[in-house]
Amino acid sequence: MTDASAGFFAEHGYLRLAGLHPRTRMTAIRDKLLDEVKRMSGRGRPDAWRGLPVFQQIGRLSSMVEYPGLHETLMSRELLDLVAHLAGRPPAVVQDAQLLLSPPRQGAWTLQGLNWHVDVKAGSRDRLPGIQAFFLIDDVAGQGGATLALAGSHRHAPRTPQAAALRERLRAPGDLRRNLRELDIDVLEMAGRAGDVYLMDMRVLHTPSINATPRMRMMATSRCLFDA
Repeated sequence: MTDASAGFFAEHGYLRLAGLHPRTRMTAIRDKLLDEVKRMSGRGRPDAWRGLPVFQQIGRLSSMVEYPGLHETLMSRELLDLVAHLAGRPPAVVQDAQLLLSPPRQGAWTLQGLNWHVDVKAGSRDRLPGIQAFFLIDDVAGQGGATLALAGSHRHAPRTPQAAALRERLRAPGDLRRNLRELDIDVLEMAGRAGDVYLMDMRVLHTPSINATPRMRMMATSRCLFDA
């Protein structure tokens, strides 16, 4: 980990680790998950998520398949060391990895009507509460359902004028990317190739997105918390 990488994470609230996991490792997970989905289809269960709101489809599908040893495979010692380096201390708790699967062809991709949120409350403006890892199990194309994040939003502490301005921009009509750039915030789409890992400051606003492609979105996530 270079000082430049650590500085980028501090400034933007995320870091992409391209090819951290070998592609062959991800292929084994992908093939197992695809087999599970095919078996569900053979048992007449694919409709279990159809008809649900788009983002509920993600939770339903993700809960219906399993990969034994997923956490141990993804949360390697190398990755935990990188997390500790970025935070300046090791995590107190590392939550089990969870699958993030999106059905294909969910509809038209959009930045409107999304559920921007954070999963923890920061104890103070300057203290990092946690780092969340996002793993690409398969290649994820643009508009392919990757998690979206507002890079730089961690600098806008809750209950401040800056945070209020950000929320106002998120509700405003028009070009969201352009509106956010005026606040020095960028929309990050966690797309890429199998084996890539994104590390995100858990104060960063993020959201699921619509998978507009004909390919299932296959990712996983784990949260490293620094205050038990």
